[in-house]
Amino acid sequence: MDFDIKNPALATEGRYKIEWNEQQMPVLLAIRERFAREQPFRGLRISASLHVTAKSAALMRTLQAGGADVVFCASNPLSTQDDVAASLVVNDEIPVYAIRGEDMPTYYRHLNITLDHRPTLVMDDGCDLLTVLHTERKSQLSEIIGSTEATTTGVIRARAMAKSGMLHFPVLGVNDSLTKHYYDNRYGTGQSALDGLIRATNILLAGSTVVVCGYGWCGRGVAERARGMGAQVIVTEVDPLKALEAVMDGFRVMPIAEAARVGNVFIAVTGNKYAVDQAHIAQMPDQAILSNAGHFDVEISIPALESLSDGPPRQVRPNVRQYTLRPNGRRINLVAEGRLVNLVAGEGHPPTVMDMTFANQALGAEYMLKNHAQLSHEVHTLPLAVDQHIASLKLKSLGIEIDVIA
Repeated sequence: MDFDIKNPALATEGRYKIEWNEQQMPVLLAIRERFAREQPFRGLRISASLHVTAKSAALMRTLQAGGADVVFCASNPLSTQDDVAASLVVNDEIPVYAIRGEDMPTYYRHLNITLDHRPTLVMDDGCDLLTVLHTERKSQLSEIIGSTEATTTGVIRARAMAKSGMLHFPVLGVNDSLTKHYYDNRYGTGQSALDGLIRATNILLAGSTVVVCGYGWCGRGVAERARGMGAQVIVTEVDPLKALEAVMDGFRVMPIAEAARVGNVFIAVTGNKYAVDQAHIAQMPDQAILSNAGHFDVEISIPALESLSDGPPRQVRPNVRQYTLRPNGRRINLVAEGRLVNLVAGEGHPPTVMDMTFANQALGAEYMLKNHAQLSHEVHTLPLAVDQHIASLKLKSLGIEIDVIA
């Protein structure tokens, strides 16, 4: 078995981490038990590009239990947990290509090695695997029945491909499932983004002014949690409906150009490029903190930050780079290199939340296998009945019963 990880000797530590998380993922374990009996993926090759964490390891083990031949690589160069990668290789014999901190050539080499597996089904988080397939490896497109996509940015990219006629097979936008974006994006990102930010900086949020850029499901969660910790929260938006919702939820709403002057902490969750740009950075107070909870490291304009700086940044903490701006010497702190703050500076979402997200991925793969021939080459959503089934399993695991209409 081929693989490319940091150190196989970390496998024992990784196994403990996986086991700890699986203890809090009863829905996925229930699905795994059924998959092990029914073997729905026997003979199916799955190439997966996700964040390599203990939670996603639970998903890989579930797919493997269902008979799938799985190969796994990272969807972000800085989110890999090296001990988890080692455990999957050593203890589960799943080929993994992921090293925390890998450079971009290595990252794309790993994507391509994962596709050398000649997958029947692709599992993606951010649409990088899908993009490589459609631009560099078109000869494989006819071999693939479909893909699942886990995150907002990836769904946006897949929809753009479908709109332009580029998409060659159906994509299941797992991110659009209610049990995904209601809970993962709102409660997961809301908690884990602030957790990563606080781990990286050790700041007190109470009394500070936190600017949340974007009021989608992730932005809602971040804004709610920041307010709950005593911060004064400002929301910036481009969508009038979401801006109005933020106002009705009790947040101050203003353009980012105004918020830049008064914010202490900035958290970007827009899914768009350069939501925080040069004109905004130039106005920020001394010691402002910039962080990103969107999938790609483009929401904060790092080139703009560098162009405004008087020389290279200082690494003032393990996950904090401090830029000194000219001519006045104001200091701007960039957390996690502008990448996903919750996964780079923290452990990502709690397993209780990812239990439902990866239940969607697992059942989404099964749905794609059964229904791909009837699906157009567009982005689809899991049927509501599957969402309700996942919610029912979660309620059952919590010991909660609900009414049934007679």
